[in-house]
Amino acid sequence: MKKLLLGLGCLAMLASTTSWAQDPSGDLMELATIKQGVKSKRISSSDPTGGNGDNTGVIKAGETRTFAEIEGTGIITHIWFTIAPGPSVLSRNDLIFRIYWDGNDYPSVEAPIGPFFGQGWNEQYNYASLPLAAGPGGGTGLVSYFAMPFEKGARLEIENQTDRNMDCLYFYVDYVEMDKLPEGAGRFHAWYNHELTEANPEGETEWGLVGDPGANKDGANNYVFADIKGKGHFVGINYYVHCPSPMWYGEGDDMWFIDGETKASLLGTGTEDFFNTSWCPKEPFLHPYYGYPRVNNDIGWLGRTHVYRFFIADPVYFDKSLKATIEHGHNNNMTLDLASVAYWYQDEATALPEAPTKEERALKPMIGANEIHKWRHEWRKSKGNDPQLWGNE
Repeated sequence: MKKLLLGLGCLAMLASTTSWAQDPSGDLMELATIKQGVKSKRISSSDPTGGNGDNTGVIKAGETRTFAEIEGTGIITHIWFTIAPGPSVLSRNDLIFRIYWDGNDYPSVEAPIGPFFGQGWNEQYNYASLPLAAGPGGGTGLVSYFAMPFEKGARLEIENQTDRNMDCLYFYVDYVEMDKLPEGAGRFHAWYNHELTEANPEGETEWGLVGDPGANKDGANNYVFADIKGKGHFVGINYYVHCPSPMWYGEGDDMWFIDGETKASLLGTGTEDFFNTSWCPKEPFLHPYYGYPRVNNDIGWLGRTHVYRFFIADPVYFDKSLKATIEHGHNNNMTLDLASVAYWYQDEATALPEAPTKEERALKPMIGANEIHKWRHEWRKSKGNDPQLWGNE
């Protein structure tokens, strides 16, 4: 029997080796494959005089600037940006990045430049994933390696919605030019959403501390991070949470409604679980597919947290539509300031849902020790102002 099992094992290994030799695959094998009919191209902010002024120059407050326009057929393979001045002067939450495919007059990519590249709010910090990165230099270099096919041209623009001039934008847009796209090449999309969520009328009942948290069976009031019409597959999300309470924000389950479903067919077990982590984490962690590049350092889970997940090996496929949502606390019982950028491919370039306005995406102030002490003061009054009140009465 042992000889039989050993023989079967050897045959399986031989079959596997033979199969690999006949049909090798994978990124590194793809890198070794010589391509035909492909030519590398670049548009950059290089100084046309040959000098060292390698940037776009001033982009005025309120100005929209097309900085790269490509004709024909090809695939964008790499984008790099850096901007001056920095976030302390110029908000990257109010610089809007857009891409238009195939001559369309509507963008299929639209997001504030910071959140698109994994920089939440108007902060900058190092961030590294497989398709997107920021840094080093504290998140000053913004990079995309998403493949972005186009058949009838591409146009990239930035809108300065701040109240200040952008002194300069440095950029590379690298792409390959070809006669015909590979069969099935989809169009890249990205959409930014933002919402200040509402707690339930009975209050923020998380963990049952101040009331029954109830149940959510239909996801009607969930935060929506993707609302897509058409055929394609979802490939990633950057998710930004500003929590005004020390309470854990992440009991919210992800719920996905595919092709018009009224009941979610993909149902999660908690926010940290959806992002491949567990047990209410608050430590920095970076993986090519998921991570926590920015976590709060305040009491409990008070403050700002950025998490991401890319569906590189496990895209979410849809034929007609996809509505991807997540609860804000269990049964949507938490007031949270949420923002997200979703990334996906479709069989054709389509328009995006309406973008949040500058006023709607305005940053919320940080909550800290002063506010907590005021809360304690009101609690003391509600308890009769006993001079020895401790805090857990």
